[in-house]
Amino acid sequence: MQNILFIVHSSPYGDEHFFSALRLALQLQEQHKSALQLRLFFMSDAVVGGLAQQSPAEGYHLQQMIEILTAQGAAVKLCKTCVTARGIHNAPLAEGVEIGTLIELADWTMEADKVLNF
Repeated sequence: MQNILFIVHSSPYGDEHFFSALRLALQLQEQHKSALQLRLFFMSDAVVGGLAQQSPAEGYHLQQMIEILTAQGAAVKLCKTCVTARGIHNAPLAEGVEIGTLIELADWTMEADKVLNF
């Protein structure tokens, strides 16, 4: 089983780094679901992507993509320090998204076969 960790720093809107990370994660999950453990850790401005009640005016719907990933077994966590710094620590999260810590990220990194940064 491959253990793949995505660390996403990019803001969810404004460029396509965040979107590209989710696209790749979904494709990996679709092609290799039985041989894959997928984890995503959002840091910096990426934590906003894990919030619920998103209503983008046009284009892709990140919350929907994240909820598909979590429904299929991917773990998605938001950096607690980053969430707190942005004043959104009490905001509702997308289905399946949790708050995580740097300790968890360190563990996930050591357990990962591959770490991808976006």
